[in-house]
Amino acid sequence: MGTWALGELGLVSGPLEEHALLGHTLRVRALLITAEKAVSSTGYAFEYLIETLNDSSHQKFFNVPKLGGTKYDVLPYSVRVLLEAAIRKCDGFFVKKEDVMNILDWKTKQSNVEVPFLPARVLLQDFTGIPAMVDFAAMREAVKTLGGDPEKVHPACPTDLTVDHSLQIDFSKCAIQNAPNPGGGELQKAGKLSPLRAQPKKLPCRGQAACRGSCNSAEPGRISGTFAAQIENAPVLCPFHLQPVPEPETVLKNQETEFGRNRERLQFFKWGSRVFKNVAVVPPGTGTAHQVNLEYLSRVVCEEKDLLFPDSVVGTDSHITMVNGLGILGWGVGGIETEAVMLGLPVSLTLPEVVGCELTGLSNPLATSIDVVLGITKHLRQVGVAGKFVEFFGSGVSQLSVVDRTTIANMCPEYGAILSFFPVDNVTLKHLEHTGFDKAKLKSVETYLKAVKLFRNDENSSEPEYSQVIQINLNSIVPSVSGPKRPQDRVAVTDMKNDFQACLSEKTGFKGFQIAAEKQSDTISIHYEGRDYQLTHGSVVIAAVISCTNNCNPTVMLAAGLLAKKAVEAGLCVKPYIRTSLSPGSGMVTHYLSSSGVLPYLSKLGFEIVGYGCSTCVGNTAPLSEAVLNAVKQGDLVACGILSGNKNFEGRLCDCVRANYLASPPLVVAYAIAGTVNIDFQTEPLGTNPTGKNIYLHDIWPTREEVHQIEEEHVILSMFKTLKEKIEIGNKRWNSLEAPDSVLFPWDLKSTYIRCPSFFDKLTKEAVSLQPIENAHVLLHLGDAVTTDHISPAGSIARSSAAAKYLTNRGLTPREFNSYGARRGNDAVMTRGTFANIKLFNKFIGKPAPKTIHFPSGQTLDVFEAAELYQKEGIPLIILAGKKYGSGNSRDWAAKGPYLLGVKAVLAESYEKIHKDHLIGIGIAPLQFLPGESADILGLSGRETFSLTFPEELSPGITLTIKTSTGKVFSVIASFENDVEITLYKHRGLLNFVARKFS
Repeated sequence: MGTWALGELGLVSGPLEEHALLGHTLRVRALLITAEKAVSSTGYAFEYLIETLNDSSHQKFFNVPKLGGTKYDVLPYSVRVLLEAAIRKCDGFFVKKEDVMNILDWKTKQSNVEVPFLPARVLLQDFTGIPAMVDFAAMREAVKTLGGDPEKVHPACPTDLTVDHSLQIDFSKCAIQNAPNPGGGELQKAGKLSPLRAQPKKLPCRGQAACRGSCNSAEPGRISGTFAAQIENAPVLCPFHLQPVPEPETVLKNQETEFGRNRERLQFFKWGSRVFKNVAVVPPGTGTAHQVNLEYLSRVVCEEKDLLFPDSVVGTDSHITMVNGLGILGWGVGGIETEAVMLGLPVSLTLPEVVGCELTGLSNPLATSIDVVLGITKHLRQVGVAGKFVEFFGSGVSQLSVVDRTTIANMCPEYGAILSFFPVDNVTLKHLEHTGFDKAKLKSVETYLKAVKLFRNDENSSEPEYSQVIQINLNSIVPSVSGPKRPQDRVAVTDMKNDFQACLSEKTGFKGFQIAAEKQSDTISIHYEGRDYQLTHGSVVIAAVISCTNNCNPTVMLAAGLLAKKAVEAGLCVKPYIRTSLSPGSGMVTHYLSSSGVLPYLSKLGFEIVGYGCSTCVGNTAPLSEAVLNAVKQGDLVACGILSGNKNFEGRLCDCVRANYLASPPLVVAYAIAGTVNIDFQTEPLGTNPTGKNIYLHDIWPTREEVHQIEEEHVILSMFKTLKEKIEIGNKRWNSLEAPDSVLFPWDLKSTYIRCPSFFDKLTKEAVSLQPIENAHVLLHLGDAVTTDHISPAGSIARSSAAAKYLTNRGLTPREFNSYGARRGNDAVMTRGTFANIKLFNKFIGKPAPKTIHFPSGQTLDVFEAAELYQKEGIPLIILAGKKYGSGNSRDWAAKGPYLLGVKAVLAESYEKIHKDHLIGIGIAPLQFLPGESADILGLSGRETFSLTFPEELSPGITLTIKTSTGKVFSVIASFENDVEITLYKHRGLLNFVARKFS
């Protein structure tokens, strides 16, 4: 068993002298012994717990309850998963027996100890996954240079990568003739876009006994009458066929553009899936990471060499938490942490507090899943669950479908929890059966989970003990939206009009826009497509049913479709200037919307499917029309976006759309029809029909019974099977995409998307001794709360930026720049985008700007240009900062970028722990002022030069001495927390360390 454990690790054969791992969510664990000695002296400490599942089975499992007894019985279910993984992986090397006992003693050890966790698999999405894949490709080059075998370089942990963030909405229902924004790549070489149009196929009925409708191509779906002829792309498919649904025209056009724009990246991903073991790529046009994870990748219980164990996952996307609704432990981590996990190193986290959330009562008949989500989100934010696990129990849980649970779990980053866990129960098993789980596998899943007490049963009177218990009565949750700037600002739909008007008057802030009272009724006329319209404060200009939160949930998606059907039949429409779109989480959603007959009605209102991927929520919507943009600017209007996502910060959708509201899909459709959020649905009509009759929301709102009936009829097993077949077979564009098969990736020196990074340029076979930092200049003098958003490249590439100059010099036009996210595989672009945030406040400059001073010449330059000059002059750099340096999201380029700029150390008053560990992991020294000291208190201007010598033997928290060119001498703390972090720093980071191990 010990040999198997190290085989899983996937590292180089031979001595393993030191192993490193990054902290908060990932920390280094190292032992200065050989692998052989570790195996021979320890082995598996808990082999005696292995049992056969039953008399007739060859499957085995660790019978964890035997170890813990009554201690185990009161553990939260999520902690039981951590414990099982620790027991199964306990080899005395990466996971010690002490770690196991600490988890078992969770009640007394929570928040006080760190424990390791080896997840079953890793999930990457393309924007955050490409740096990891590029690093692995570059590591192969480095290993070969050092004389090693590059073919040994593989991820040790099974890794799936979904290409879902590159989709941009160049074509939509109301802009189908718009010229696309190509954004670079190979599109120009491919020539003119082919006129792809989904032609209805006549599919012969296979005689299903359940077939209730005609399959004659002259009778599309269930739509009848004159309206049927007016609907484009009406489904011509029996709801019970196993054939795929023809894609709408807009999907095909957007996918074609996506393949052209991102061809280089896609070819690189395809190469990686061929040469790296344990890597599988889910191609574009399939679905978003979180939904594909739910529908296809998730196993609930894994089986490896006849050993059963709970499924678990970490990945580079905040939506990873969605699978917690399926009883799978998972959460999102940063890119550097993910790379370490891919190399077989354990995640390390502080043993968390677990908040038990008891759900009681019956759901309000008018409340949808997103209403429950927003209600729970607001409640948990008020309670305070940041950095904790949340686990749901109580009678109300059984009322929630799995898709409801996943919708709730998906929002946990918005209330700060690490994850929100719903243990497996009978509802989960029914869902798995419904989605195509093999019956024999499902039986073993149930038997195993019950054997290790990971199956929740309502009939059990005893619940686990929690750090804290809160109660939420589902009946108290009413239909709501959230906004206008933050997910936690929940507004009851009945209060929406009053709340929006109050926001107009309030001072600029989290909710206010500070519009003068005399201007709040201003209207601006626009002329669009031959008609005149009036825009005012509250006018909806973007309405998007998107994939982030709701599109795994047939209940709310079908509710939106039924509402659209009733609206069209009542004679209502959506104003053409509103940028509408429908971006499902996967093709399965298209399938059931089509088979139920509601898709043509959504399309009629402008909600035509544009593709499968993150779109409007991450700012990938097509530009608004010039008429709308000019009107918004002219009237200084508070224009609105309404979307079914989970992020709505000001300016996120579009910089001219100041108010953004999160809402359920049917409410998105309703507000789009109304054309404004400044409406009281109870007393004011959505619109009038052709005869002048007022139509109210209650006239077209579908009942829960209607929704459930259509869901039972149309969300059927065959659809899930079709999705799996689609993923496994691929699509024509992906399958025909050419990619190399070489052991080493053939880097194209002309590429502006994929570039071999310079992390390994000076790599030696052995780590060199620590060199002093002599006469270092300060690149940036920063204040408090500098976030990773200030540091890391993100969003669009400004035309005046250093990155733009780089791309322009390579023959690209601004239309071809694409985004920093799409170019994360090119370190030259990302380094130029580091510290390029226009809100960066550098004390040298005295105002927000991505600029600094190159002191030898006195020039004020872009940060990259100054750093480039310093590097040419051989001058090392440091950064001066205040409190909480590196707070915010975990971003790998917030550490990688400064490293490539030549930054050797950061000197700050305090750090965000995750970012501090990233600095160590990339090879930057995190230095900290002594308590009570700062740059200002010490009288440092930042214009001095700084010199620092490291002792031969570093120790955690050691005090070092810095000398400046002005003669000032002061002490700082080297913010290393243990010897293994020091080991990692001596290797100049994780990447160099692992490359040496492979060599």
